[in-house]
Amino acid sequence: MRKEKKQKWKLWQKITVTIATLALVVGLGFLLFPTVSNFFGQQRANETIETFNQTRQHIIPKDEETDTPDPVIKQVTSKRFQDALAKGEVDSEGYVLDDNGNRASGSPIVFEYDLDALHRDSLAYNESLINNQGTVDTTDYASAALDMSRYGLSNFYCYLSAPAIDLYLPVYLGANDAMMSCGAAHLAGTSLPVDQNNTNAALAGHTDYIGRIFFDNIRKLEIGDTVTIDNYWETIRYKVIDYKVVAPDETSDIYIREGRQLLTLITCIYAGDPENFDRYLVICEKEASY
Repeated sequence: MRKEKKQKWKLWQKITVTIATLALVVGLGFLLFPTVSNFFGQQRANETIETFNQTRQHIIPKDEETDTPDPVIKQVTSKRFQDALAKGEVDSEGYVLDDNGNRASGSPIVFEYDLDALHRDSLAYNESLINNQGTVDTTDYASAALDMSRYGLSNFYCYLSAPAIDLYLPVYLGANDAMMSCGAAHLAGTSLPVDQNNTNAALAGHTDYIGRIFFDNIRKLEIGDTVTIDNYWETIRYKVIDYKVVAPDETSDIYIREGRQLLTLITCIYAGDPENFDRYLVICEKEASY
């Protein structure tokens, strides 16, 4: 009888230890998940930005002859993406293909012809907004301002950095769930972030997104801090000039101000009502000289 009780007690001890160990592992998992998830998420963002920067170094010029030592680029005879895609020289993501249809490049290429067209269309888009302030339907923010596939590019338009808060994120066109789960997103109906006067580019990012830090820390930005945009053509440096909290339907701060070049960062903050979140804005203006 005693032996039987002893065996039962040992079994109970094993079960208790197993349950306690599982509870500890699960508890640690919950504690570590945000940190680990954000680490891998930021790694993916960094890799996306690195691919973007590599792509900017592999531009097929419009000139008839391509003077480059890169043997991969020399394989491309076309001068724009759609022609190269039709010839089978690149795939739909812009990677150069070999004779067997396999990717022969470590990063996509881009065509000067298409970048010039994208730049022209971006400037024209911004100019079209000047006389439409206050008339933009806010339900359209989620749409992409331009169809980037026309230029052989993804929806990744530029990247955003703010050294004071270790912010380093890709910026996608269209403030929809898919884009905002990967980085910051440009609100359609506001200026595209290019170096152009009479613009106000509005970029949105999540706060308290499970497992990722996006715009959580923009509330730590102070007046005078630097915020930078890197697109396909230039680096634009802005300074923080103001920050404020506004109601969701207050949109005047993303309007264009005549003679100014602005960048507005937007995130949601809890306002006491689970169905209603205020907006926290960080307003930046291009540096006069740098």
